[in-house]
Amino acid sequence: MVADAPTNDLPALADVEQALRASWSMETSDDPEGWTPENPALGQCAVSALVIRALYGGDIVIATVLDRDGERTPDGHAWNVLPSGEQVDFAFDQFLDGEQLGPEIVTEPVIDGDPRRAHLLAERVSRLLGVPIELPEPPSAPGQDAVAPEGHWR
Repeated sequence: MVADAPTNDLPALADVEQALRASWSMETSDDPEGWTPENPALGQCAVSALVIRALYGGDIVIATVLDRDGERTPDGHAWNVLPSGEQVDFAFDQFLDGEQLGPEIVTEPVIDGDPRRAHLLAERVSRLLGVPIELPEPPSAPGQDAVAPEGHWR
């Protein structure tokens, strides 16, 4: 089921992409040790998908990341399907080694590591675009702030 889009004046998708890319950092990445300015999209998919959905509505879809030989990795990747049906994936360019994606499902992405990283990204993008971006508060379940032992949301 596709969620309705918010009714506020929406920024252009190109402006959102530019603001996201300017806001990505080690602090917003699911893989802070692997994140570099040369690959700024690394680990930004889940938090970016949450920000895009907060602005435009729609669904978040995820898929398992497959290596260049088509073998399953422990990583997952998230992107958006807007209410119009358009797919939006600004973090796909992080895949530099011929990775592919497995079958997709509609679900909520997991925010590993610091559960506030999506809020940090939303605050930065909101400032750059001059529009409010409301995200639900992260869950406060025990162990939520622990980094998963393997795999990332890329």
